[in-house]
Amino acid sequence: MKTLTTFCLASLFSVNAFALTGNDATTKPDLYYLKNDQAINSLTLLPPPPAVGSIAFLNDQAMYEQGRLLRSTERGKQAAEDANLSGGGVANAFSAAFGSPITAKDTPELHKLLTNMIEDAGDLATRSAKEKYMRIRPFAFYGVPTCNTTEQDKLSKNGSYPSGHTSIGWATALVLTEINPQRQDQILQRGYDLGQSRVICGYHWQSDVDAARIVGSAVVATLHTNDAFQQQLKKAKEEFAKQHK
Repeated sequence: MKTLTTFCLASLFSVNAFALTGNDATTKPDLYYLKNDQAINSLTLLPPPPAVGSIAFLNDQAMYEQGRLLRSTERGKQAAEDANLSGGGVANAFSAAFGSPITAKDTPELHKLLTNMIEDAGDLATRSAKEKYMRIRPFAFYGVPTCNTTEQDKLSKNGSYPSGHTSIGWATALVLTEINPQRQDQILQRGYDLGQSRVICGYHWQSDVDAARIVGSAVVATLHTNDAFQQQLKKAKEEFAKQHK
């Protein structure tokens, strides 16, 4: 049986074996840089999620229980806040780690860069595996509410594997590290923590999160082949350099 790592090395830069359908840069250009036929295929990139009763699933269950114990702590409060990535949520989540505010007012070019890539990472790159496996989420499996129930009903109808929030967080961290490498440790830690917050909240299994970090990395590699992304990245770098002379 191929491991996650094997699949990653073999398929990291693979293209779709079939055409995806749904929103993309042609329907929502403010949230996507990529078109359906340019997106990575998470179904071929990743192995299937762990089967119930497998050793890997036992680890998922152990990590769920470990995370659930943190919900009443400060880390649990952070996890609940991390569930809110809509609007300016992604930029807000990384501002402290980045070392300065990331807002439409303070850093318009950087804010646009991050906003425009959200669904490339969160939707487009995860879509094929999510739709194929429709993996049940932990809160539905156990019948226990998440730490932030705002989107619980909506997400109960959306596959758990891989985690879209985690893919967004990790992809964002990689891009921000390229712009501000002096803060790379803080930025990458924040990106990692965003994924773990999904486990703590009960929205995702640990294996969903681990797989999503691979997806997020692949998305960033693909985005670097996109002219519109490259142009906006250049603007964001120039904006950052000007503000930090």
